[in-house]
Amino acid sequence: MKDFRYLEGVTTLELKEEKCVGCGVCETVCPHGVFRLENKKAVIADSDGCMECGSCALNCPASAIQVTPGVGCAAYIIQTWVKGKEAAACGGEGTGC
Repeated sequence: MKDFRYLEGVTTLELKEEKCVGCGVCETVCPHGVFRLENKKAVIADSDGCMECGSCALNCPASAIQVTPGVGCAAYIIQTWVKGKEAAACGGEGTGC
């Protein structure tokens, strides 16, 4: 989903490919197509498309994915749509937004 962006190069998304079992759940649950399977393993295809919602990490049976809500977090993005950018807030101290 190349047209969805908040800030580029800031996501906390990490994939430990050596832990990946190739189930494809991350690819299925990610709302922005950040993952794809290559050679029976998940790869991050579009890290800047990550909104840090945590669906991938929560559903990964091998705990191969980690993500911490931060500057690209889903709550912040949704708030900008609902309240406008001036009224949106995210996370807490140290999140960058």
